[in-house]
Amino acid sequence: MNPRLSAIIFLTVSLSLITHSQSVSDSSRTVRVLSFNIYHGATMKGDFDLDLIAGVINATDPDLVALQEVDFKTRRAQGYDLATELGWRTGRASLFGRAMSYDGGEYGEGILSRYSFIATRNIPLPFTGNNEPRAAIEVMTVLPSGDTIVFIGTHFDHTSNETDRVLQAKRVNDILNGACYPVILAGDLNAVPGSVPIMILEDYWGSAYDKVVPAPTYPSGAPSKKIDYVMYYPKDRWRVISSEVVKDSVASDHCPYLVVLELL
Repeated sequence: MNPRLSAIIFLTVSLSLITHSQSVSDSSRTVRVLSFNIYHGATMKGDFDLDLIAGVINATDPDLVALQEVDFKTRRAQGYDLATELGWRTGRASLFGRAMSYDGGEYGEGILSRYSFIATRNIPLPFTGNNEPRAAIEVMTVLPSGDTIVFIGTHFDHTSNETDRVLQAKRVNDILNGACYPVILAGDLNAVPGSVPIMILEDYWGSAYDKVVPAPTYPSGAPSKKIDYVMYYPKDRWRVISSEVVKDSVASDHCPYLVVLELL
C-alpha cells in the first residue's frame, strides 16, 4: 500500500476513535436533574397517591431529584416516609432532610439519586419570627465518568415578605465557600426571575432557564409564574443541554422541572 495512503487511513481511524471516545465521555458526564415539589404526597384529585408521583418521576428518567414538601411519618402522609417510599418506587437511593417537626412526624426535603451517596449533610437555613424553618439537603456522589459532584435540594420561604428568602439565598451562597467539586442546586425557591433572592443566587450560580421568556412552573393547573429552579456552579463547568417544564396538572400543585446538564 502507498505509505501516504496508509498514513491517511491511520489518521482517519485515529480521529474516528477520538471522536467516539469524546462522545462516550460526554455522555458519562451528562446529568438529568428534576426539581419536584410533591405537595406532601397529596394530588390535585384530593387523594394520596405515591404511585402517581413516582410514575411522573420515572417518566422523566432523572439521575438526581430534589423533592420539596416531603413528609416523614406524619399523620397527613399516613405514616409514610415519603422519600424512602418514592426511592423504592423509582429504584433510586433516597435521603430525607428534616426542616421541622410536624403533625406527629417531620417535614422537609428529599433527594433521590441513580447513584449512591459518598457524603450527605442537612443544612438549616435562616428564618425569622414564626415563619416555617427551611433546610438545604446536600449529597456528594460520583458520576459514571468518575467525576465527583455535589447536589443540593432546597425549598425557600413562601410568605409574601421576601426577607427570609434573601437570608436563605445568602446562606446557600455561603455553602460554596471552599467548594472542591462542581455543584448543582435545585428546588422550589418561591421567587420569580429578577427578584432579589434570585439575583443574589445568580451572582454565583448559572441558571438553566430562558431569561428572556422564563417557562412558568406554578400552579400546575395553569402555570403563570416560575418559582422552581435548577442552577449550577461554577458557571463555566456546566453546559445546559435542555430545560423543560413537565406539564402534569394532577400529581402536585407544581409542575416538575427537568434540566439536562453536561459537566465540562
